[in-house]
Amino acid sequence: MLGIPEQVTIRGGQPLDGSVHAPPSKSHTHRALIAASLSPEKSWIHNPSLCEDVQATVQAVEAYGAEVIFENGPLIVSGVDHIRLPNNVVDCRESGSTMRFVTPILAHAEGISVVTGEASLRRRPMQPLIDSLRQLGVECYSARKDGRPPLVLFGGTYKGGKVRIVGDISSQFISGLLFSGSIAGEPTSIEVTPVLESAPYVGMTIKVLKCHGIQIDANVDMTRFSIDGGQTPSSYDHVIEGDYSSAAFLLAAGAITGSEVGVFGLPTERSSQGDSEVVSLLRGMRADVHADGGTVRVRSSRLRGMKIDASDCPDLVPPLAVVACCAEGTTKIVNAQRLRMKESNRLKALSSELSKMGAKICDTDDGFEIVGRSLLKGATVNSHGDHRVAMSCAVAALAAKGETILDGAGCVAKSYPSFFDDLKTLGGDISGR
Repeated sequence: MLGIPEQVTIRGGQPLDGSVHAPPSKSHTHRALIAASLSPEKSWIHNPSLCEDVQATVQAVEAYGAEVIFENGPLIVSGVDHIRLPNNVVDCRESGSTMRFVTPILAHAEGISVVTGEASLRRRPMQPLIDSLRQLGVECYSARKDGRPPLVLFGGTYKGGKVRIVGDISSQFISGLLFSGSIAGEPTSIEVTPVLESAPYVGMTIKVLKCHGIQIDANVDMTRFSIDGGQTPSSYDHVIEGDYSSAAFLLAAGAITGSEVGVFGLPTERSSQGDSEVVSLLRGMRADVHADGGTVRVRSSRLRGMKIDASDCPDLVPPLAVVACCAEGTTKIVNAQRLRMKESNRLKALSSELSKMGAKICDTDDGFEIVGRSLLKGATVNSHGDHRVAMSCAVAALAAKGETILDGAGCVAKSYPSFFDDLKTLGGDISGR
């Protein structure tokens, strides 16, 4: 598809077949961009994601002085020797990662910075980050005094020291503090309470920073971190991994449509992505999954429901909820309450839209309870402006009887611009206008 239509029609009931290349990891690209922007040397980022969220990060790092060049291949990043005061408001669009990574970095810019975004981002909680920056000597405020963006920082006062922050709202807060601490003149120590959820993504941040020569000490359960002051990130050439968060939707589609689907370009050994857990979780639901040599392949089989703890992989909840609708028995998804604070109330939105298609799904306080083997049928559904809701509805539509009309489909560009093209490559009957 040239451009992504806002309304997509999907005709279900046809098996998929074939293989597609996984899109580049958005999470890895964000972190590589940020780390490279903090080095006064030049770095290359090969196979980058160019989704809308990453474009927001490119603009943000350029706002504090980095230069990013794209020449039909890698991103070439010339970083900064000091964080410059942006000339204008920093607009993070809809990217929570961008805001949570860049805001602590702007604490090092002399003067007043304002960080904001589009309406959905301005609804998302930022108070833990505000509180942590204040503990480090930085004046930081919510402009509306509600703990949400726009955020106002009086930079140049970062004094380092000890900071405590909650770890069950967003691990991105901790990643942002690690990026900021990596260029601070004074040591920084971070204590996370009570536990850190989505810990693998903080692990990815540490791994990327270590590639740039930054030393970070962390305890085994990743609740305490320490960073020496006076470090200078070096250059590094990154090769971005294929994205499990996006590939999960393709694998889910293969599992529920009587199909055989392969996704290549994924790290099948020692991936730093928390969402690589999708392979184990699909196997736990008795899907026929093989992962080897950079390819994950799934064949349809008789699926069974199970209990899924989403503490470290909340982005897998939407595709796995669809798989659960087609599996025998009951699936309970727990520890996913953070999904109420995404681009939409993702638990409520998924429950509402999948129910329109005949799914027996209800959202609970912290997840879903799904009675499987529902006979899904075509319906008119809405994305709620949420890329993962849109992709979930599309996957469900492939397994449904009849025709499904998906309104608001264009939001998939936020993370996976080629999503509908890839489904069509696999044989999905999809048209749009």
